[in-house]
Amino acid sequence: MEKVLIGDRMVKSFGEGNEKRIVLDGISLEIHAGEFAAVMGPSGSGKSTLMFALSGTDRIDGGKVVFDGSDLTKVGENELSDLRRTKMGFVFQQPTLLKNLNILDNIILPSMRGNRRNAAEILERARVLMKRTGIADLEKRDITQVSGGQLQRAGICRALMNNPKIIFGDEPTGALNSRSGEEVMALFAEVNADGTAILLVTHDAKVAARSERILFMRDGNIASELKLPKFRGTDLDGRMEEVTIKMREIGI
Repeated sequence: MEKVLIGDRMVKSFGEGNEKRIVLDGISLEIHAGEFAAVMGPSGSGKSTLMFALSGTDRIDGGKVVFDGSDLTKVGENELSDLRRTKMGFVFQQPTLLKNLNILDNIILPSMRGNRRNAAEILERARVLMKRTGIADLEKRDITQVSGGQLQRAGICRALMNNPKIIFGDEPTGALNSRSGEEVMALFAEVNADGTAILLVTHDAKVAARSERILFMRDGNIASELKLPKFRGTDLDGRMEEVTIKMREIGI
């Protein structure tokens, strides 16, 4: 299976001298095309730093990151920015939407820059995604006029605008109630079924249980890994139990 993302002996530290702290300690991993993976670990284990390193959002001190054939450690900031905008999608715990734009304009904004498609094509793509995610009637709403779950759906629409090869999610359900969280995870499952790779950082065993591979981090390393069958919408409780047992085994 094609490897869409490779991290090879990645090292990342913060601080200087006696205050220096190694956050990624020579960590290596691969994400395959169409894979649904999750990263779990205690606070300070390096989960978010790993995601930022793999997406080229944060430069690493050593090792390399290869995404879609490009070594992210060797490309310039402009090329990195273009790769993130055109081939990656990002969904965060708190959607980073602009208050002075309505929902539709927030979704299309990143796609307007340097895009060869005309505005009509971009709008059509956005409206198709909004219909698919159940927010088609919200395009003129301000971001203060919708729920947290609806905002997160808008964030997912924005992440999908350019048909990315991978979506990175950092605690994407962390600020949602249980019902909205379930709806967002169902959307991720649909996106993954279409062939988009997904890598989620989460502390929630219920979220991780929907993935097919879970990487458990501790002290900047992958301490363990759990592989699960592709989630088909059943036996979530059994999958959660497997995740919880593994978390207890490694002290998370």
